[in-house]
Amino acid sequence: MSSATPTSGTSLGRHLSLAGVLRLRRPSEIWFKPALSSVAAVAPPNLLLLAYGRLDLAMYTMAGSLCALYAHNRPYAARARTLAWVVLGMLGGLAVALVTASLTRNAVVLVTVGALLAAVQKALCDATRVGPPGNVVLTFISSAALFVPQTLGQVPGHLALGAAAGVWAWLVGMAPALIRPHGPERRATAQALNAAAAYAATRGTGDGHAPARAAGYAAVQAAWQTLLSLPSTGARATTRHALERLVVRAEVALAAPADTDPERLRAWALALRGAGRVPRTGDTPEGAEELAGVDAELAARPAPLRQRLGPLAPIAARTALGCALAGYASLALGIGRPYWALVTAAALYQANMTLTWSRAVQRVVGNLAGVLFFAAIAPLAHLGQVLLVLCCLALNFGAEALITRNYWLGSVCVTPMALLVTEFAGYQAPGDLMTERAVDTLVGALVGFLAAVAVTDRRAGNRVEQAVTAADRARERAARLLAEPAPAPGALEAARRGLAAALTDLRATADGTAGEWWGRALPQERVVLAEQSGHRTLAEAVRRQAARPDRDTGTRTEDVRP
Repeated sequence: MSSATPTSGTSLGRHLSLAGVLRLRRPSEIWFKPALSSVAAVAPPNLLLLAYGRLDLAMYTMAGSLCALYAHNRPYAARARTLAWVVLGMLGGLAVALVTASLTRNAVVLVTVGALLAAVQKALCDATRVGPPGNVVLTFISSAALFVPQTLGQVPGHLALGAAAGVWAWLVGMAPALIRPHGPERRATAQALNAAAAYAATRGTGDGHAPARAAGYAAVQAAWQTLLSLPSTGARATTRHALERLVVRAEVALAAPADTDPERLRAWALALRGAGRVPRTGDTPEGAEELAGVDAELAARPAPLRQRLGPLAPIAARTALGCALAGYASLALGIGRPYWALVTAAALYQANMTLTWSRAVQRVVGNLAGVLFFAAIAPLAHLGQVLLVLCCLALNFGAEALITRNYWLGSVCVTPMALLVTEFAGYQAPGDLMTERAVDTLVGALVGFLAAVAVTDRRAGNRVEQAVTAADRARERAARLLAEPAPAPGALEAARRGLAAALTDLRATADGTAGEWWGRALPQERVVLAEQSGHRTLAEAVRRQAARPDRDTGTRTEDVRP
């Protein structure tokens, strides 16, 4: 039994560590997809504008084109909906910015509107879990548009350019479905298998078993969310059900790691990387009762948007305050582009103070290195507008290819690209651009972080307690069904998956709130006890399943090792 006790609010200094902040990670498995999509979405509109001699309008087309960066991990049916909402959200922010810019040139008013837009974009992106790049791209576009002189008569035409590019970005994002229609769900299943194999390799007690278990359950939960967004009938259902059986094997491995062969899980994951048949697990479609609880989960609906927005009020307040103060500070220093400081502040805010500090360091290092990179490539880009556009496309690709290694590394390409884009409307003195960008980066990071320190999330402890309560209830439900000699078909499986989801949410909530520097004591002991008892119940559910005879073959499912 753990001896952990509730901890009190911790000091700020304890969380301001530089260890590992700049360390490079392994690249994402699909790093090339957003990189190629970005180039494919941005290049045609920019080259068309270049041909017509109107490269000054590129900012409006880029607003739509950059929507191609989103939703690469979602199945194509869900991706279509997500990309459509992203395009609409981008156009909504752009419309507010353009109308505001046409009505006033008061810089203080423009910064204030930009900060409020940034807060709304941050809250909506987090509440809907739209995924990377989150609110940063939306805020960059809307903030930059605020400082471009407009008239009301120009707004419809500029929005039309953004909408046309957005439609093209939607088509680019959906194009891979023609080649590999099941790619996202196969990839999510492979990630769940690999994560379960990593935990099974520890035998449940070896070094690093706790984080490996948490990562495994998170990957399995992500795989279920991906699969359950697919149709349960029709042509695609066959592939979905085959993948479900593999995710079930991953679940079994997490609950019984000592009885699992991790190499077999990895072999299944490797087989999913191509476009061949989904590997068989040894279960027959009729006899795999593990899947009986899947349809019960389809009835679950996410909480209403208003309810999901409630817990995000502190981070929205941080964003609004930090962006506004950063913009005002930039104005006070006489910088001509205060939106750079505003966007820097908006990019900092993560789930907790520790992550926000890490992002601040990464942002400063990446942007300052990017300014130096700009100094090296500016002479080449200034040889002609064609080279200017090609340099921006190359930097666009580099940013998306590198950013999964570490945020700062991607920023090394993002910064010179943003500086070159400002020259689409006309030549800018490189020295002035570099100075303004460096100063705005430092101002935005410093002021933005101070705003995060000032606006604390004192309700973090409440969310942990709610997550503990939800996990306890899910465990009790599963325990009641385990006590029954013959629970309803699918009921135990649905309860088991509900418990796994609750434990995953509990771990994510506990990790997120642990990084806040000031707040009331967190119920750490209750978290530990809930996780221990919950995982014991999950293991018991697996043993119960293993003891059930297979109805078609007469064998026992315990003979089918994952």
